[in-house]
Amino acid sequence: MRSFNYVIVALLVLVIENARCIMFNLEPNGRKCLKGEMQAHILQQGEIEVSEVPGQTVSYEVKDSKGHIFTRDEVPHGKSWKFTFTSETFDTYEICIYSSVPPHQRGAKQEITLSIKHGVETKNYEAIAEAAKLKPIEVELKRLEDLSASIVQDFVRMRQNEEQMRDTNEATNARVLYFSIFSMCCLLGLATWQVFYLRRFFRAKKLIE
Repeated sequence: MRSFNYVIVALLVLVIENARCIMFNLEPNGRKCLKGEMQAHILQQGEIEVSEVPGQTVSYEVKDSKGHIFTRDEVPHGKSWKFTFTSETFDTYEICIYSSVPPHQRGAKQEITLSIKHGVETKNYEAIAEAAKLKPIEVELKRLEDLSASIVQDFVRMRQNEEQMRDTNEATNARVLYFSIFSMCCLLGLATWQVFYLRRFFRAKKLIE
């Protein structure tokens, strides 16, 4: 079981290491948005690279679910443009990339490369190695240690979310049960009242004794 857990951690490390970059084509005067949940107080680093098309401009915008804009700028053509922001709360953040074409010009598709790093990935281990005079193997071990700690924290957060969801489900089930009992009591009381009412009505009409 322990070896199986090590395999899972190794696979997660590989996924985190490789799933950093996304590439797509942006239509003229189009927009492409990417959403993702981010933890609170985590540094996010992004890098955008745009293929050069004369006359067309590309800009980006980062905002949260409440519409608060963290960063916004125009991306230079043919260059790699970097931006950073820190997530204030646990929320869904959205990165939108816009294309703008002048009215007198016919637009063309542009190739966009977007890379996002957060948490441990944003650390500059070269600067840490120079400051602490670490060997390459020590730097790599430090990076793996930080990455493992980050994975453990993610597991802890997932477990906390699972506990919160379980508590919410149990509370919802209890409320549904109480509401069902209350509804059954109301229906039983209404049926009893209807029986006595009809009985009095039929006696008043002398249909029954």
